[in-house]
Amino acid sequence: MTDSPLAPAPDAAAFRLAFVPGVTPSKWVRTWEQRLPDVPLTLVQVTPGEAFGVLRDGGADAALLRLPVDAEDLSAIPLYEETSVVVVPKDHHFAAAEELAPEDLAEELVLHPLDDTLGWEASPPGLPAFQRPETTADAIELVAAGVGVLVVPQSLARLHHRKDLTYRTITGVPQSRVALSWPKAEEAPDLVEEFIGIVRGRTVNSTRGRRAEERKGQKTVQKSGQKPAKAAPKGAKKTAGAKPARPGKPAKGKGGAAGRGGKPRRGR
Repeated sequence: MTDSPLAPAPDAAAFRLAFVPGVTPSKWVRTWEQRLPDVPLTLVQVTPGEAFGVLRDGGADAALLRLPVDAEDLSAIPLYEETSVVVVPKDHHFAAAEELAPEDLAEELVLHPLDDTLGWEASPPGLPAFQRPETTADAIELVAAGVGVLVVPQSLARLHHRKDLTYRTITGVPQSRVALSWPKAEEAPDLVEEFIGIVRGRTVNSTRGRRAEERKGQKTVQKSGQKPAKAAPKGAKKTAGAKPARPGKPAKGKGGAAGRGGKPRRGR
């Protein structure tokens, strides 16, 4: 197991996130750094076999791993499914195909590493190898040597990329499911709840947890401290845009020098 950087003490204000090979937590880490810049997030890389033990031993607050979770003392929420692919040498005839099916592997020796993540109900399709490789990395080396082919999640095929190998999507086989897991409790710790909100796509305002409640409380205080707008004084009249009063027309007199139409009256 590698740990980068060194994990702080459990009582430190930090969040330790373990992750297995092929899972990339970078987008969630960026969101964490934006929302909680005062709480450092430490990444702890572990093998699939180490992930559950790290959570139980307190070596990480939560972990990004592949289902199934091996016991009832851990909580987990599924995040996404990974596409399964067949890894082959570049000069293999499968390289000319766009997509494969299980029956295409019937005559192929299919490697089945001990750290397999696909959870086959029986065994992979194709011809079984006499001995199972210890790890996926070992199986990749055997594929490069022309010993057989390998079915893995696409993320692992990318992780173990080699110039002399390629991969093709395969349908009709199990797909691995990536999940977020943490030690089971009546209520998830505040920082775990914060990370759950991030991976589930909650906004800052909708995120649950103690820190989210503190942010909401700060907004409430700010709103309650605002001064109400002053009401306009009674009797005030609108002057903007008012039309000026029209001047009165002079009255037309009946007597005098002019009568109707201003014409002079005839003398009697």
